[in-house]
Amino acid sequence: MDDAKRDAIVKAAGKSFLKQGYAASSIEQIAAEAGVSKVTIYNHFGGKRVLFEAAVDRECARIRNLLTFQAADDGPIRDRLRVIGEAMVTFLSRPEMVQFERRIAAEMEQHPDVGKAFLEAGPYRMKAAFSAFLEQAVALGELDVPNTRLAVEQFVSMCKGMGDMERRLGVPLKPKENLERVIGAVEVFLKAYTAKAR
Repeated sequence: MDDAKRDAIVKAAGKSFLKQGYAASSIEQIAAEAGVSKVTIYNHFGGKRVLFEAAVDRECARIRNLLTFQAADDGPIRDRLRVIGEAMVTFLSRPEMVQFERRIAAEMEQHPDVGKAFLEAGPYRMKAAFSAFLEQAVALGELDVPNTRLAVEQFVSMCKGMGDMERRLGVPLKPKENLERVIGAVEVFLKAYTAKAR
């Protein structure tokens, strides 16, 4: 399958899953939207579950493309962590992402495996990438982090804070508070994990 055709299918699938939900989305409808046959989709994706994972991966790729998590020398670790925190909070606060998460939560009552597919395609990959970023920072002597996967969870949780619950419940965005959380998270994180402080 050429890249353009695959992209059209995954894009149509994501649109359908977002608007109609996993259960209500059909391979036939997605095929029609993408301008391909349903046989083409089955041949290349096998079924709706794999197509859902591809759609989630496409959505999450937006933040992965923004945050390469590479330990290139792009300035001090403080600045790089702030960029990561701000981009993550901005991504999670997008109306489409909020709606997407709500749709997944609703679908899980009937299809529990949808939640697992979402975690594997998105958050778990991001966690692994961020963990690798921290491991590089440790190797460079910028940080002293004994458990990078735990440190990732700590940093992400601090950046999201109460704002994460608020956005899920429809409270209007508060960009200033979001920025304050990220800046504070970076400072707390560095105090805990700066190499020279340990």
